Amino acid sequence: MAHPSRRPLGRSGLSVAPLALGGNVFGWTVNEAMGFRILDAFVDAGFNLIDTADVYSSWLPGHEGGESETLIGNWLRETGRRSELLLATKVGMDMGSGGKGLSAEHISQSIDGSLRRLQTGYVDLYQAHTDDRDTPLDETLGTFASLIEEGKVRAIGASNYDADRLEEALLVSADRGLPRYESLQPRYNLLDRAEYEATLEPVCRAQGLGVLTYASLASGFLTGKYRSKDDVGKSPRGPRAVARLDERGVGILTALDEVASRLGAAPATVALAWILARPSVTAPIASATSVDQLRPLVEAASLTLDAGAIRELDRASRPAESTSADRR
Repeated sequence: MAHPSRRPLGRSGLSVAPLALGGNVFGWTVNEAMGFRILDAFVDAGFNLIDTADVYSSWLPGHEGGESETLIGNWLRETGRRSELLLATKVGMDMGSGGKGLSAEHISQSIDGSLRRLQTGYVDLYQAHTDDRDTPLDETLGTFASLIEEGKVRAIGASNYDADRLEEALLVSADRGLPRYESLQPRYNLLDRAEYEATLEPVCRAQGLGVLTYASLASGFLTGKYRSKDDVGKSPRGPRAVARLDERGVGILTALDEVASRLGAAPATVALAWILARPSVTAPIASATSVDQLRPLVEAASLTLDAGAIRELDRASRPAESTSADRR
């Protein structure tokens, strides 16, 4: 397969292949040996953005966060492939005794921890993992500006911001002459469409932001491996996915199956290709727990859905009333 062409990430100057590898599974459901194999295969296929966060995988008993970054850093040390990559990580989620939020003190401490674990001198994209309304935006953005000046960060992005706060942050950057968020990382997939399409997408398009979608396969639901409550034990994320098996969820799976069969592709490939067909999206983020699981994900970059397929999937996934969803 030819290497995929790259897309600009907002006005950051960074160029991204049209699929990002999610690092949330590293140090959780993926050990170091398998993680190394997945990372090798991803970069060998011509993709270049690896997305992680300091908080991965603090939810496991005995973990403190930083396990994903550590695995990636060990791989970088062993392979020497840093120059081929864009590394994206995040700050702000609760690290237990390590604190949380987007204060100047916490960001400054957190970037040094991330760089140490990643075994690199800089990250390409440093993202506010979630909004911190207790810290003034100019403090947060001013701290990010200092990190850019110091060469520790190339560009900044936001995740889990609502549209009003994203717009406010962009205004603060413009008014104060501070670096702006060049990308947004929202939850977006065939199941979760309402919030992004109604409120966030118009801001991103108007302001020229890059968009990196997370939960792009709805915690594995859109791969089609969860068809009934009996499938709950197939992975640690099973309970979250099986909860989607209502009338709308089953209808989406049916439409995915029909399009996938017609195109000779896997449902996961089609689900990611549907996201890529949205003009506002730079790249979906998706994770894999094996090299075999990675293959249908990278194939999405070379699958172009016809207008009929997009209409069929749009119709089946038409948003219901917006519901809250847990963030990662």
